[in-house]
Amino acid sequence: MSINCIRSLLEDAVQSHGDKTSVLFNGKGMSYAELFAKVNQVACYLDELGLPPNSRIGVYSNKGTEQVIAILAILSTDYILVPLTKLLKPEQVEYIINDCGIRCIITDKLKLESIEEIDFDGHVISYETASPDVASFDEIYKYYNKPYSCDISGHNNAVITYSFGLTGTPKGIVISHRNLLDSARVVSQYLKLERDDVISGLLIFNLDYGLNQIFCTLYKRATLALHRFILPEDFFNHLIDDKVTVLPLMPVNISQMFDDDVHRIPSPELFDGLRIITSSGGNVTEKMVRDCKQTFRNAEFYSMHGLTEAFRSTYLDPAQVLIRPESIGKPIPDVELYVINDEGRECAPREVGELIHRGGYIYRGFWNAPEETAERFKSIEILKDVINLEGQLTDEIVVASGDYVYKDEEGYFYFVSRHDDMIKTMGFRVSPYEIESVVRKNLPQIDQSAVFSIENELIEEEIVLVYSAPGEISEKEILFELKKHLASYMIPSKVVYRKSLPLVQSDKNRINKDELKRELTG
Repeated sequence: MSINCIRSLLEDAVQSHGDKTSVLFNGKGMSYAELFAKVNQVACYLDELGLPPNSRIGVYSNKGTEQVIAILAILSTDYILVPLTKLLKPEQVEYIINDCGIRCIITDKLKLESIEEIDFDGHVISYETASPDVASFDEIYKYYNKPYSCDISGHNNAVITYSFGLTGTPKGIVISHRNLLDSARVVSQYLKLERDDVISGLLIFNLDYGLNQIFCTLYKRATLALHRFILPEDFFNHLIDDKVTVLPLMPVNISQMFDDDVHRIPSPELFDGLRIITSSGGNVTEKMVRDCKQTFRNAEFYSMHGLTEAFRSTYLDPAQVLIRPESIGKPIPDVELYVINDEGRECAPREVGELIHRGGYIYRGFWNAPEETAERFKSIEILKDVINLEGQLTDEIVVASGDYVYKDEEGYFYFVSRHDDMIKTMGFRVSPYEIESVVRKNLPQIDQSAVFSIENELIEEEIVLVYSAPGEISEKEILFELKKHLASYMIPSKVVYRKSLPLVQSDKNRINKDELKRELTG
């Protein structure tokens, strides 16, 4: 079996630390030996389904120990894992089933009803005994006790992840077994993870950032403490009771923790064992960092930036977080990053261009989507005017990320906007993110803001600012402040007040700009 797969990590962990707690959930622990035994039982059952190699198997359930077992069991076979977040509606699940041809779904009692609404004729497995027609983990644990062995190739496809954004019709990104192991290795290295760490399993396991917590735990023989974030009070109790030392977050989680009544936050000394906080998947503000540092006073804060097409591109060293909080940092180990303009030349410091990712952690491509794959996965020839390609193999693949960034004089990168978000007005290219950042820094009375464009034949696109606040603010006051910090062509021509802004259904960290645009133009 390949050494470059998650299965090899699990087998090695059992041999060296079989008695150690691998997973904690609701106060109950499971040793590595117990985890391994259950994974083998489920993998054995999956094998006996007789599905063709590389068949896709979905995991659509609430978080719990059984979900971790399901994920590792699929990765112990020659099938491909398709994680489906519990936030998805039946029609979204049906879209993914049809897009990648899912042949089996592993779920729980709560989600069985959703699956019944879908026209799905594949195998269904439930964690709990639900009905005579549906196989369950309870039965598998009872009857499948024979030895299980497997032979996994690190080069094979392991996972297809989907992220529903604004379009509602995403493309799955294909990730190999080698990708999963490499991502666990590099994160464990630059975070300096330790065997005694307890890693919070707060994040959902539908994307690589969440899944990586499982794999880092295996890589270091650490402990994964699962938690379902419902109320901030429960979350703080999770950190205290489970003795969490490593806390991976998304910015929305930080907002949930600190944007309510600060008096209910426990005393900082209760969190002195927490030594690492990581954040990815959104923009981290200076306030978020300061809130974390005030409560988690011994924790180093790592801000990170990943791509859909590659696991991770940058991280910001904790020593720099308060010095340059807007930066996404510098390249992670084994990665080279370049910023190029429309002519393919390297951008000068502070000149905005497209981020090109070269080196490790690049994924396979988009599932059954050759056009989308060709748009992002490019020959290294795209860098021919930036680096010397003499004598180099030109079939090397790099990622043209679609992220617009700039690099400062010291080599730190700053995210500006996604390619699809850029506004073209009066011959200029304008980043909505830059305007939103100015609003966030200089108009504290505004809770949230969304900047986007609507068509205007005279100037190509017209800039619109929609904001939420406790009460409506004078448009003149807002524009007066923006004019202090932005070029004239970046000033919104429309300013609209809303008591609250709509969020993307499956990503509560993102404002649904499409819905706002429809409201204003419909």
